[in-house]
Amino acid sequence: MTGCKPISILLEQNVKLSANEGDLVEDTTMYKRIVGSLIYMTITRLDLNYAVGMVSQFMQTSRKPHLDAVRCIPKYIKRTLQCGIFYEAKK
Repeated sequence: MTGCKPISILLEQNVKLSANEGDLVEDTTMYKRIVGSLIYMTITRLDLNYAVGMVSQFMQTSRKPHLDAVRCIPKYIKRTLQCGIFYEAKK
């Protein structure tokens, strides 16, 4: 996803993910790997907590809309890589 187009909004407002809507994802290992990496990333990126928590609920039976939502998160991360807090060391 290094060549993806960055987006400024993490998830669409009022997005509802259902456990029963959409086609099942054939390869769930990719979905689980991406979500697992994103869970690890939430330690330092608190703005990702809600979205990652929402998509991690569907690890067992992931569907196409869930995968689409997961793919939005790295696009958002790419847009916000340069954002951060700088703590100046004073002596």
